Amino acid sequence: MKLADHYTRTGIYITLSVLTAGAVIYFFAINFIAQQQLDRSLQQQLTEAEDYIHTSDQDPQRYDLDRDHAVFVKIGQQNLQKRFFDTTYYNPRERQIEPGRAVEDLVKVKSGNYKVLITISRESQRYFIGVIITITLTLLAGLLFILFITNKYMLNGLWKPFQLTLKEIKEFNIAEANQFKGERSKVDEFTELNEAIREMSLRVTHDYLSMKEFTENASHEMMTPLAVVTTKLDTLIQDETLSAEQLAQITDIYSSINKSSRLNQSLLLLSKLENKAITDKEPIDLQVVLREKLLQFQELLLSKDLSLSSDIKPSHIFASKYLIDILLNNLVSNAIRHNTMGGKIVIALDGDLLSIKNTGADLALNEQLIFDRFQKGKESQGTGLGLTLVKNICQHYGYGIEYKFDYPWHAFSVRL
Repeated sequence: MKLADHYTRTGIYITLSVLTAGAVIYFFAINFIAQQQLDRSLQQQLTEAEDYIHTSDQDPQRYDLDRDHAVFVKIGQQNLQKRFFDTTYYNPRERQIEPGRAVEDLVKVKSGNYKVLITISRESQRYFIGVIITITLTLLAGLLFILFITNKYMLNGLWKPFQLTLKEIKEFNIAEANQFKGERSKVDEFTELNEAIREMSLRVTHDYLSMKEFTENASHEMMTPLAVVTTKLDTLIQDETLSAEQLAQITDIYSSINKSSRLNQSLLLLSKLENKAITDKEPIDLQVVLREKLLQFQELLLSKDLSLSSDIKPSHIFASKYLIDILLNNLVSNAIRHNTMGGKIVIALDGDLLSIKNTGADLALNEQLIFDRFQKGKESQGTGLGLTLVKNICQHYGYGIEYKFDYPWHAFSVRL
C-alpha cells in the first residue's frame, strides 16, 4: 500500500474515532440539557399550580393546566419526596401515546394534603434531538468526504517531487554519465532527501569507476604475463629433447595457465554484467547460431562417443551476440563435459524456450547452489563460473532459467 493511502486511512480512522466519540458526548449533553429544560418547565407549572390552589377556594382536583395533564389525589401522608421521572403522555389532539416527562410533589391545603402529578410531552424534545443528530451526522459525513478527497487528490501534488525522485532512482544507472539530479521541492524533507541521494550517487559512481579501472587494469596486467608464459610453454612443448616426465609437468603448467586465463576473463565478464557495462544489442537468429555452435563441438562429442539429437526451430532475439555465444557455449560444453561415455544429449529450441538435456550423474545437482560462483564437481576441470555466467546473462536480459533432474536426465531450460 502506498504511503499516501496509509496517510489517508490513518487520518480517516483517527478523525472518525474522534468525531464518533464527540458525537456520543454531544448527544448525551444535548439530551441532558433538553431534559433539564423540561424539568424547569415542569417546576414552573408545578409552582403555578400550587400558587393557584393556595389563592383559590376551588377544589384542587378541578384545576386545569392547559393541555398538559395535572392530577391531584388526596392522600393522608404528611411528607412526599418531590421527583422528576420519565413516563408516557396521552396526546388528546393526536389521540396517541407519546413519551412524556412528569413531576410528582405534595401540596398542602386547608382541606388536606394532595399529591400532584403533572405530565408534559417529550415529543418536541425528541424531534429537537433528532434534528440535531441528523445535522451532526450530515456534517460528519461531509467532513469525512472532504478529508478523503483532500488526501486522495489535492495532496497528490505534495507527493509529486517524491514520486519523481523515486522514478529517477529506479532509472539511475551507475555505468552512465548522467548523475542523479533530483526534483526541486518546497518541502524541506524532500529537498534533504534529494541532496542525500545526490551525494550518495556521487560516492557510488566514484567507487564504481575506481573499481572498474582497477579491474580492467588488473585484468590487463594479468593477461600480459599469462600470454608470455603461454608462449614460452608452447616453445618448450615443441622441444624434442624433453623427457616424458618434463613434458607432462609442462603440460600441467600449460593447463593451469589456460585455466587462470579463462578464470580472469570470466571474472571480468561477470563484473561487466553485474554493472550493466555491456549494452550492445543486435537481431540474432538463434537457430543459426545454435547450429553453428553444435558444429564446433563435434570433435568433443565424438571423443566421448555421445549421441546428439536436436529439434531446433526458428527463433529470433535481440541481444549481444557475444553474450549469447557465451551462454550457449557454457550450456553445451557442460552437457558434454559432465556426460558419461556413450551418453546422450537432447537439444530443443521452440519459439522462446531453449532446452538442453544430458545424461550424467545418478544424483541431482543442488538447485540452490549450482548457479553460485565456484560451485563445481570434485572431478570438474572448469573454472566453476560457467553456470554463474549463464545465470547472469539471463538476468541481464530478463530470461528465466531453471534446472530439473529426471533420472537419468539433467535438464537446463532457458525461457527467452
